[in-house]
Amino acid sequence: MFRPVPTVAAAEVAPNAVVLDVREVDEWDAGHIHGARHIPMGDLPIRFAEVDDLAARSAAGDLVVVCRSGNRSARVVAWLTENGVDAVNLAGGMSAWVAAGRPMVSETGGEPFVR
Repeated sequence: MFRPVPTVAAAEVAPNAVVLDVREVDEWDAGHIHGARHIPMGDLPIRFAEVDDLAARSAAGDLVVVCRSGNRSARVVAWLTENGVDAVNLAGGMSAWVAAGRPMVSETGGEPFVR
């Protein structure tokens, strides 16, 4: 049986939130949330200590996890919570972030976009 994962709407993410972006490198490079930490989903098991430390720095007590649409990040949040990390899924992912008019930056020097 699947347990629902905790979620947060893009408009409700605090400006000082600790954000973990689990998308692939090309997605990250195209556009991401300023100040987010990038650890691709496939790297999480070997970089778990980094994620745990990142979550510990969250003033709100929750690590906000994001992907493009919210599906990958929901799986990550389920895995993290099973492993003792307080995390929430950014509902709708980066697509919802953009739709809410929230700012992004890119690594390419061009206009950021969601890939």
